[in-house]
Amino acid sequence: MTFKDLEIIEPILKALRAEGYTHPTPIQEQSIPILLRGKDLLGCAQTGTGKTAAFAIPILQHLYFDRQQDNGPRKIKALIVTPTRELAIQIGDSFSAYGKYTGIRNTVIFGGVKQGAQTQALRRGVDVLVATPGRLLDLMDQGFITLKHVKYSVLDEADHMLDMGFIHDIRKIIAKLPSDRQSLFFSATMPPDIVALSHKILGNPEKVTVKPQQATTELVEQAVYFVGKKDKTKLLIHLLETEEADSTLVFSRTKHGSDKIVKLLARAGIKAEAIHGNKSQGARQRALGNFKDGRTNVLVATDIAARGIDVSELSLVINYNLPNVPETYVHRIGRTGRAKASGVALSFCDMEERAYLKTIQKLINQRIPIVEEHPYIDDGKEEASKGANSQRAHHKPRSANSGNRNGGNDHWKNRRSNSRKGR
Repeated sequence: MTFKDLEIIEPILKALRAEGYTHPTPIQEQSIPILLRGKDLLGCAQTGTGKTAAFAIPILQHLYFDRQQDNGPRKIKALIVTPTRELAIQIGDSFSAYGKYTGIRNTVIFGGVKQGAQTQALRRGVDVLVATPGRLLDLMDQGFITLKHVKYSVLDEADHMLDMGFIHDIRKIIAKLPSDRQSLFFSATMPPDIVALSHKILGNPEKVTVKPQQATTELVEQAVYFVGKKDKTKLLIHLLETEEADSTLVFSRTKHGSDKIVKLLARAGIKAEAIHGNKSQGARQRALGNFKDGRTNVLVATDIAARGIDVSELSLVINYNLPNVPETYVHRIGRTGRAKASGVALSFCDMEERAYLKTIQKLINQRIPIVEEHPYIDDGKEEASKGANSQRAHHKPRSANSGNRNGGNDHWKNRRSNSRKGR
């Protein structure tokens, strides 16, 4: 199936061709026809599956026809609410790219910066507003924004909205929206609180689910290193020095941990930058820009800040800390398995994280291969992993051997070399 088969109008098709898009991803193929019919949508899908285009393309098409019938002053007709600044900027860029030939105007607002440039854009008039909750409510209170003309509303990354404490802000925003609108609700996971929130936003929605294990884990080659907590930085340095990765995204559980990793890497002569919520907007954008442009090869990020990182052909993801929420693991490794691309994800697992590994493997319904030999093997590996990975021998990395101090790293080098040859 092609985008033309989905009955997308030519101005948008032209923009999609310019972006190199030819065939829709599963969530796009399922969602776009529903949204073009004007139905509400409840979508369960993670970042990296093409979710933004799944809702941006039909909204742009609706607005294109709306503008043909109403050439008056621009009013906010579409509202997209998302948890982080980086993700808001990414969504805004997507609307600009897909709507390049439609005449539809969008702007992005978020906190952490002065509001002057944002309010000026609002005064000039926009059709699509992409916003983080706090700045949106602030500018609404100041009278710069009214939502009474909104016809299309999107709540994106709802699970992280809940994690970040935005639930009360979301309820305030929803209360200001017209009842007669098309509503879209996207979340990577559907815990009870999220389901309850979706019921308050949506009427009788169509549902689209792209299961995480189908979306990315089959496309990402994975391995786990059993390592003591105190040796994790040494192992990270070892891998960064021996791996042939053009770009590496390292996940840390905490903001402080991210900064500490960057400092320890610097002492080893490895340039890295951190991105997390305590960084200023300017610092975050500079770090992300340096990473995308290849000026920095290693980026250390927390899960929240990583939403919005969109780097094509990301070589490697390293989980410095295993997450205690298994769905978060799928999100992380999906950064290197974007849409239909393949990738490599390596994880460090200390003694306290063994239970996390077990729940992750249960979610993705597969055993993650263990790197049997590396310089910093946890002495308690054998006893701790007996129950967690009974099929270890079957999943042992193919080129790992006991005499190789690189500890099986040749497997990942060979795999990526072959991958590059096939591009």
